[in-house]
Amino acid sequence: MPLSASPELSSGVVLCIDDNQNELECEKAFLETFGYTVLTAPSGSKGLELASIHSVDVVIVVYFMPKMNGQEFAIEMRRLRPQTPIIMLSAAVDVPEQALKWVDAFITKDCLASQLLPTIAQLHGCGSTSPPSYDT
Repeated sequence: MPLSASPELSSGVVLCIDDNQNELECEKAFLETFGYTVLTAPSGSKGLELASIHSVDVVIVVYFMPKMNGQEFAIEMRRLRPQTPIIMLSAAVDVPEQALKWVDAFITKDCLASQLLPTIAQLHGCGSTSPPSYDT
């Protein structure tokens, strides 16, 4: 699809965090095809480092990662940039409910191709009118 066919999807900075380098490169290539600027990080700590020095419109993070999982990242990201939308990804559907409270959207990896762009467009295009509530 040419970029001009979806102008609402052709701008913005997305931060992708995934410990699987192959998946990270696929996500980056996919999003760049639609005009996004993509920052990548192989860990939650590197993702927080990037988010502290770059303005990002949407963050995509996988749940299962060593050292800092997606929930731990989301908690720290909310402290750093509370208004930035966070999309959590997982191959498993049994992500703890507590983890989902910290993110704006959850997508299973088997639905990634069909759900990622519409979710980014919804969160970035409309902007969050109210941030999620965070019960610790």
